[in-house]
Amino acid sequence: MMAAMVVSAAHAQTNYAPTQVIADIGSTTAIDRWQIQDSAKAQQSGADISSTGFSTEGWYPVSGRATVMAGLLENGTYKNDVFYSDNLRAVQVPDSSGSLFVTPWWYRAEFTLPKNLAGRHTLLRTNGMIASADVWINGHLVADHADVAGAYPVHEFDVTRWVHTGANILAMRVHPADPRMSLSMGWVDWNPTPPDNNMGPWRGVDIVQTGPVELSFPQVLSTLRLPDLARATLDVKVSAKNLDTVAHDATITGTVAGVPIQQTVHLAPGQTQVVSFSPKTTPALALDHPKIWWPVGMGEHPLYQLEMIAAVDGATSDRANATFGIRSVSSSLTKQGYRQFFINGKPVLIRGGGWAPDMFLRDDPARMEAEFSYVVNLGLNTIRSEGKLENQRFYDLADRNGILVLAGWECCDKWESAAKTGGAPWNAADMKVAEDSMASEARLLRNHPSVIGFYIGSDNAPPPPIAKMYVDTLRAEDWSLPIISAAADQGTAEAGPSGMKMAGPYDWIPPAYWYADKLGGAFGFDSEVSAGADIPRMEDVQRMLSPQEQEALWKYPEARQYHASADWSTFAVLTPFDKALAHRYGALTSLADYVAKAQLDNYDNVRAQFEAFNAHMDAAKPATGVIYWMLNNAWPSLHWHLYDYFMNPAGAYFGAKKANELVHIQYSYDSNGIVLVNHALDDVHGLQANIRVRNLDGSARYEKHLQNIDLAGNHTRQLATLPAIAGLSSAYFIELDLASSDGKPVSRNVYWLSTRSDALDWAHSNWYLTPVTQYADLTALQTLPAATSEVRATTRREGKDDVTTITLSVPASSKVVALFQHMSIRRGAHGDLALPIRWNDNDVTLWPGESITLTARYESQGTTVPVVEMSGWNVPAQSVTATATQGTDH
Repeated sequence: MMAAMVVSAAHAQTNYAPTQVIADIGSTTAIDRWQIQDSAKAQQSGADISSTGFSTEGWYPVSGRATVMAGLLENGTYKNDVFYSDNLRAVQVPDSSGSLFVTPWWYRAEFTLPKNLAGRHTLLRTNGMIASADVWINGHLVADHADVAGAYPVHEFDVTRWVHTGANILAMRVHPADPRMSLSMGWVDWNPTPPDNNMGPWRGVDIVQTGPVELSFPQVLSTLRLPDLARATLDVKVSAKNLDTVAHDATITGTVAGVPIQQTVHLAPGQTQVVSFSPKTTPALALDHPKIWWPVGMGEHPLYQLEMIAAVDGATSDRANATFGIRSVSSSLTKQGYRQFFINGKPVLIRGGGWAPDMFLRDDPARMEAEFSYVVNLGLNTIRSEGKLENQRFYDLADRNGILVLAGWECCDKWESAAKTGGAPWNAADMKVAEDSMASEARLLRNHPSVIGFYIGSDNAPPPPIAKMYVDTLRAEDWSLPIISAAADQGTAEAGPSGMKMAGPYDWIPPAYWYADKLGGAFGFDSEVSAGADIPRMEDVQRMLSPQEQEALWKYPEARQYHASADWSTFAVLTPFDKALAHRYGALTSLADYVAKAQLDNYDNVRAQFEAFNAHMDAAKPATGVIYWMLNNAWPSLHWHLYDYFMNPAGAYFGAKKANELVHIQYSYDSNGIVLVNHALDDVHGLQANIRVRNLDGSARYEKHLQNIDLAGNHTRQLATLPAIAGLSSAYFIELDLASSDGKPVSRNVYWLSTRSDALDWAHSNWYLTPVTQYADLTALQTLPAATSEVRATTRREGKDDVTTITLSVPASSKVVALFQHMSIRRGAHGDLALPIRWNDNDVTLWPGESITLTARYESQGTTVPVVEMSGWNVPAQSVTATATQGTDH
């Protein structure tokens, strides 16, 4: 499945066929395929190209949301995988004939309209254009690039007079993008800049069929009574526009949360009127005991529907609908000045990651759904979007999965140029595109219960005129959520202090760093932060890097890596990370040794980052939010992800998953404390905890058993403090087990620590790194003898998924710990990895006599019997067949 979804750089494109417009009144039909060509080759006029009979021989057939580069990849234009090694350079560097992407490109589509168009209006809707476009239909210029500009504005044009029943031709001359010069989309140090700068209709183009009165921008604003949540009021709005040259009376009817609504309005020719419903006009819009939407882990995520119809002279003219949730969102500043979010009156520790789409903005619904399943599996509750704002499907998935979204504009290009010293100021056209962008995004986001705020700035707050424009536009669109001045510690007069910090790090620091009371330590709201390098597993390293790059990865820490940063020298080398691996775990001896040590370090460091914020959520100087930089990658990368581009979970993933368990037991580096964390709202009673400190040989140097533990909902509890322990080996372990009152496992956590601590040179910190003056000594882990593990596995079918259950145990007769055992599943003995895959746990450590049950869920494909592959730090690799249990299809 994933090989087809994300691995291939190109795939065969089916022959071009016209888009069949849905006949129903009030329908929206997406242009689902285009033909594209460079204007240097297609030099005819827009009138000619948008006429029937125009020859498109040699044009590229592409999908409906394809950027130019994505379209070329669909057509297999490049023989080499542009995601492998530095093959992308060959596309980026112009040849002797010049770059493909400095001239406009034509997008041409044929769409077929139904019969009986009398009384109908046909509308053309563009949902964002990078960078801008001139638009023709059937030989007529509809709009020029001044009217259709910017990645985010939605523009709609009534093209009724130029279309007819049967075949119609739409042509767009899309102008080149430059994120330094236009409000489009830019890439910084996440990955290389796409060669085409993402030029194209990246969010698609729609054909809308409506009657004389059109309904737009349906909205439901819920106000929830706090703290009892027993009553909510709904305010409903929709824009009704008369598209005709004569007046009309329009009757708006529908239901919202099952409540009938109705209102008749008189509309003059061309008039737009906002039609409103509230408990004053419709008393039933005051709901008793509504179903409340909660973030994941805090409750369910029920959704309500709004459905509306406009009728003119008894005939349906248009339809509008929306999905919404009933919940309350607010934020305030802590005593220290940091932002704290409250959902339905309850404080919530924001635990999330930064979102990246595919770098060519390819639309893949199955992949997006899989990525949300990973966010839930990771135990995260939030996604932050720094620009690269997604379409409706993204927010629908967030709503359904209970994932909070912090959206906002991006950094480092035209979006922030006016805020930087020496940056280019905006002209009137820029202000218009930005205002249209803000209005369009507000309308897209405001109904979604998952959305909890908008950053009007990222690394920099906007200057006063722009900040005022953003805030005024949001308020004009009935935005009821927090408006955040920037992701950095800055403010604006209109939105106030951001309540955020962006003090780094972005490169390697030790796990103990996160417990500090300065810079990126776990206090306040950290809008983007991590320890930098996240190394994929071996199979992914080998399919993204050339043999020479693989050798350099472990042998030459000063070597530039194209898949670390193609553009920014700061992150193009992995020197701090590589140096830490060698000092802490021992000199690197091979690529396999490097990758193995990297998994151990990534797990440990990512776990510590989230756990530190857990530990301090109730502190006097509280931690209120942390966004791991980043959640995912736009292309295969050695930096900044909790799961890699191939969606193959590795050490960083399972470290984050462990830390973000709903009810969790953890160790605190700053206090030697053992802390319990409960992210759910319900109290937990009668817990049991086992605490062991073990030497390298497995002997217990400290042991404590606690019973009848109560843990309040949405709180932490300091359970114990480890005393000074004599006789520890230079590298030692802490093993923590938490069980329910009846002995069922709740949380299990194992740490590998050193008697020599990491030491930081805080005085010489910079924006991305704090230097290390002494490294912990974990090199003794290399001396662990080989351990024995036993693996048994079965597979059952559940709907469309296979669920493999693995019993992993270390025999009592074994003499040594089995450290960091990793499970993978293949589709047959030599088949592809089963990806995407969701584990209950992985990368586990067991001592002699211990056993654990692991489960993995993944899409079923055919009748091939899955094979479980197990490997570990000091455990010989082995494979076992996951035999089918009775009653499955295998």
